[in-house]
Amino acid sequence: MVDAVNAHLDQVPGGRSFRLLKGIEVDILDDGGLDQTEELLGRLDVRVASVHSKLAMEPEQMTRRMVAAVGNPYTNVLGHCTGRLVTGNRGTRAPSRFDARAVFEACAEHRVAVEINSRPERRDPPTALLELARDVGCLFSIDSDAHAPGQLDFQLLGCERAEAAGIDPDRIVNTWPVERLLAWAGSRVAA
Repeated sequence: MVDAVNAHLDQVPGGRSFRLLKGIEVDILDDGGLDQTEELLGRLDVRVASVHSKLAMEPEQMTRRMVAAVGNPYTNVLGHCTGRLVTGNRGTRAPSRFDARAVFEACAEHRVAVEINSRPERRDPPTALLELARDVGCLFSIDSDAHAPGQLDFQLLGCERAEAAGIDPDRIVNTWPVERLLAWAGSRVAA
C-alpha cells in the first residue's frame, strides 16, 4: 500500500510533496535476534528494534541481548532502551538493568540511533542515559511513539529533551534529508 501511495504521489502535477517510508518496530528476542524474517526486514526503509518482554532479565543477559540486536545489520534504531514507565494509566515499571555504556558503544560503533521516546509516561532513556549516549557519540531518533493520531504531538516533548541535553540536530537522523536518511538506514544491509 505504501508503494501504491508513493506511486500516486509521483503522478501529482508539480512533483511529489512528500514520501511515505516503510518501517517497523520489531521485538528483540531473548537471544538478541529480531522477530521478523530477513526477507521482510529487507523490504523496509527503517527498522526500530525494541525489547518488549522479559524486561527484568538479569543485567548481563540484557546487555548481551541488546548488543546482539544492535549488531544486526537490519537494526537502525534501538527503541525505548530501558522499557520504563514513569506515570500513566498503565502504571509504572522499573527500567531494565543493563550495561548502558556497552550498549551505547555498540550503537555508536554500528551507527544505530538511540531512540528518544517522547511519550510522557516513558521519557526513555532517562536523562542520565541520554547524556551518556550523547557523550559516547551515538546518533538519535526522536519518536512520538504515537498509538493514535492525537499523540503525534508528543514528538515536541522529545525535541525538548534533545535540546535540553545539548544534542546537535545533525546527530538526529529524523532531521536529515530523506536521501541521507535512506542511505544511512540501508548502509549496513548493503555491506
